[in-house]
Amino acid sequence: MLLTVDVGNSQTVLATFDGDRRVGSWRVTTAARATSDELRMVWRGLLRDTEVTGVAACSTVPALLPSLRQLLGSLEVPVVLIGPGVRTGVPLHVDNPREVGADRVVTALAAHELFGRTRDGRGRPVVVVDFGTSTNVDAVGPDGQFLGGALAPGVEVSLDALASRAAQLRSVELSCPPQAIGKNTVAALQSGLVLGFAGLVDGLVTRIAAELVAQFGSAPVVVATGGLAPVVVDSCASIGEREPDLTVHGLRLAFQRHRAQAAR
Repeated sequence: MLLTVDVGNSQTVLATFDGDRRVGSWRVTTAARATSDELRMVWRGLLRDTEVTGVAACSTVPALLPSLRQLLGSLEVPVVLIGPGVRTGVPLHVDNPREVGADRVVTALAAHELFGRTRDGRGRPVVVVDFGTSTNVDAVGPDGQFLGGALAPGVEVSLDALASRAAQLRSVELSCPPQAIGKNTVAALQSGLVLGFAGLVDGLVTRIAAELVAQFGSAPVVVATGGLAPVVVDSCASIGEREPDLTVHGLRLAFQRHRAQAAR
């Protein structure tokens, strides 16, 4: 069983795969100062008796990398930690490839493999909207190349900033309001955050899609992913597909590619 681990700023997603089939999936709060022993205990508690035959991981939390590397180095199975210098097969068409987070790279890989082909097998561009600590809107070309994208604050980050900086505002449940005109503070906040972010996403997707059409001559498929996607995605007019854990699928694909290259 392959274990994939996506360490994000707010949450860590773990998933197990039997071949291409996802078997289990868990989300836990990311502890940036966790030791390798603490990580081991969390993983063991979730996996229980699952026999792990390989691990693919990526992290956007630099402070956690030493502990993660220590844990991965102690495992007696093949391990791939995605980062600079690790080949994923994703061409990075950006100014500085080393600036691109490993999570964005493997997410682009999964987006292309799962959604980037038409029924007749031709490649098509994909726009990935990742709702996490930040809201990422990334463009993937028809050959699987990562083209860049847009980064905006996440919904929860914006809510926390408002609650901490505005004396009359407070944290509220993130849910879609029945109408845009809020009749009280809670409804007004929900409107501004959920419907406001839906408008932000639709605006960015429209602009990015127009640039992709101009470059490649075909409209992209738009895919939503990330832990906060269920909060906003139903209010977005531009999103056509959903895959909650696109990144772990990308880790699976990167592991398979890495193992295939090593076997040559």
